[in-house]
Amino acid sequence: MSRVLGVGIATLDIISLVERYPAEDDELRALSQRRVRGGNATNTLVVLAQLGHACAWAGVLPRGADSELVERDLARHGIDTSAVLRPARGSLPLSCILLSRATGSRTIVHHRDLPEYPASAFGTLELAPFRWIHFEGRAVEELGSMLERAERHGVPASLEVEKPRPGIESLFPLAGVLLFSRAYARARGYEEAGRFLEEAVPAGCTAWLAWGEGGGWCREPGGRIHHRPAPRVEVVDSVGAGDVFNAAVVHGHLQGWPAPRILEKAVALSAAKCEREGFDGLGGLI
Repeated sequence: MSRVLGVGIATLDIISLVERYPAEDDELRALSQRRVRGGNATNTLVVLAQLGHACAWAGVLPRGADSELVERDLARHGIDTSAVLRPARGSLPLSCILLSRATGSRTIVHHRDLPEYPASAFGTLELAPFRWIHFEGRAVEELGSMLERAERHGVPASLEVEKPRPGIESLFPLAGVLLFSRAYARARGYEEAGRFLEEAVPAGCTAWLAWGEGGGWCREPGGRIHHRPAPRVEVVDSVGAGDVFNAAVVHGHLQGWPAPRILEKAVALSAAKCEREGFDGLGGLI
């Protein structure tokens, strides 16, 4: 069992299943609705916990009933929250998500009124017990010193790059493993995953790219690129499929697997997630 620390956010997700996406000024009845814990970093930790790792979360959680929902779910998966900051003011980030039954895709409207986890708090954490630290690429101005501290302590680190943020590219050389999304690659002007990995990723790191129905891609430090097509599945719930892909990649690195095997398992696990609602039941699929 490896100890993994995740640095990032938790959210309250209100997920509504609809027959189709509504047009502007339309009114549509939801087929179902659920309120669940979300957030990229905590999603990834929940999957890693199912894969046998001892996980801890460093994030910000305000007081209130919504935060209690998050804490109950993390406790159910055995995730340590002792590093969490609990401010007296602020509200839990909220994601309102529409799932289209017609297409299997999702649209997210996100609201946040809460500070990011600061480098000052990360600086007080004892890093020696951890074999891996996974960072959600959000607070760029704070992450530089966090990544540098992880490197000084000899703890391997992954950085999720989901969205374009000012200055985030300056962090790439500080992380041994970069986890990119299709949305980020497209925002950089790339419609071909392989070309993005060839041209936009610095040498010396391992880069992973989840491409939805296009499968997954990897570039090794020497420049070799691998691709794994996605299997055909009936999509039930695609929310968090990228977070599952990232968890499988971190798991594979901790297991010492070669890149092609990690990619095979990551694509398969994220596809399996799309076939089910939520994140439970994924642990026995790798």
